[in-house]
Amino acid sequence: MVVLGIDIGGSGMKGALVNSITGEMITERYRIPTPKSRKPKEMAAVVKEIVTHFNHKGPVGCGFPTVIRHGVCKSQGNLHKKWLNLNVRELFSEATGLPVTVINDADAAGYATMNYGIGKGKEGLVIMITIGTGLGSGAFFNGELIPNFELGQIPYKKYDKIEDWAAASAKEREELTFKQWGKRFNKFLEYVELLVSPDHIILGGGTSKQFDEYKNYITIETPVIPAELRNQAGIVGAAAAALHQAPRD
Repeated sequence: MVVLGIDIGGSGMKGALVNSITGEMITERYRIPTPKSRKPKEMAAVVKEIVTHFNHKGPVGCGFPTVIRHGVCKSQGNLHKKWLNLNVRELFSEATGLPVTVINDADAAGYATMNYGIGKGKEGLVIMITIGTGLGSGAFFNGELIPNFELGQIPYKKYDKIEDWAAASAKEREELTFKQWGKRFNKFLEYVELLVSPDHIILGGGTSKQFDEYKNYITIETPVIPAELRNQAGIVGAAAAALHQAPRD
């Protein structure tokens, strides 16, 4: 089956058609900048535009950059406050006229990695960290998703969320070197290791492509590896989630 996967981020909204059997993207990725307002109406219009671009008529899966429970946004994250307690699934379904499944973006990246990538077959507790505007995290135990495992929301010192201090956006905003930022990211991983004692940590998101630049500053005991799918994982995983979750929703 061909499914449209859409990865919604704080800076860009990206989509592609995906073969749900192989996990391969069968089209080029199409990207539209996230509206500066980050409000529901404007972002729903972009989702519709992506659907129209591909002339897609089937199921749609969306990875969303905050906590999603039964299709409802339970934390505004890096988005506008109007998202809080809004039914994202209904909003996007009405905008597109198609069945839409919405899942946390890190959970979506995890779906891709655990079903089609380097996480396939890994047992125990696997944590997927997506590095971008924020720090998303998805958790899998023996291959089964534990939803909304948002470790990037941990408060840290003067920051409401540790992701405000240690995400890729902080590196860009403060013009940090990879060494400076790598040490911050390692501090975040230390908290992850302390709190949940994972067996493996897999890194996704755009910054995972530059793993060689900062891997020497990661000193935790837990094995840390970059995801093979890299920044395609959000799209592929969102498409997979449309099939995994739609019947239960």
